[in-house]
Amino acid sequence: MCAVFLPFDGDEEFGQLRRILTADAGETPLDFAVVLGSGWGHLVEMGHLVAESSYRQWSWFPEHLISGHAGRMAVIAVQNRRILCFAGRFHCYQGLSAFDAALPVRVAAALGCPKILLTCAAGGINPRYETGDFAWITDHLNLLGDNPLRGVHEEPFIDLSGIYNEAPFRPLLEEANKKGITLHAGVLAAMAGPSYETPAEIRMLKRLGADLASMSMAHEAIMAAYLGLEVAGLALVSNRAAGLDKNALCHEKVLACAEASKAGAQALFADLLDHWGKA
Repeated sequence: MCAVFLPFDGDEEFGQLRRILTADAGETPLDFAVVLGSGWGHLVEMGHLVAESSYRQWSWFPEHLISGHAGRMAVIAVQNRRILCFAGRFHCYQGLSAFDAALPVRVAAALGCPKILLTCAAGGINPRYETGDFAWITDHLNLLGDNPLRGVHEEPFIDLSGIYNEAPFRPLLEEANKKGITLHAGVLAAMAGPSYETPAEIRMLKRLGADLASMSMAHEAIMAAYLGLEVAGLALVSNRAAGLDKNALCHEKVLACAEASKAGAQALFADLLDHWGKA
């Protein structure tokens, strides 16, 4: 196993986690993994709960979690698929390296997940994006100041062209429209945080080609690509970015928008699982 999995390689504790999450199906593989960003934790409610485990049970997970992130892994059964959900992601602004913040991706890969969906709440930069809209990610700008492959010695020079799989989303456009869900396609700028961007930074990002601003996803996408997972990204436009709206930015409003958009998010997720399985 690649050294990037350490401390999982041969680790007794990781073997115990594997048994907990896969006891229901033996060697039946997990079909997808999903990293649930701010306000996306409700996706766990969509399926039959098969198994779960708290991050706190395992020594490799960072202790600190952000509000709105439950801090648990759950395997759910949806549409005859077994989905590994990470209800709680890690961010570089917590004082973690990009490598450490990408831990859920490494766990998913070690458990054999072939595909991973990364979700987040993001500020809308593109003037066509309204609060409550959704956007699939076509590319990203990694402005975190770190890369999860820094210090990795086994062939770290990977090609990130086409890092995000867009094919499963294209059939969703018409379906989303029929359900009254606005779905865009755009470039995500991953910022270091934890403070929100300044209006000047948002103007800069717009000139750089960004449609959305977030504080996550890029480090996970890079690690997933390195480990050979198929990657897709989906963002909720939880607010207009700094300087584009008179309202002050705050995390509580992000979570409130996510709660109001819950039905749309779950509908998109269900349709995505159907189409991604065929893509």
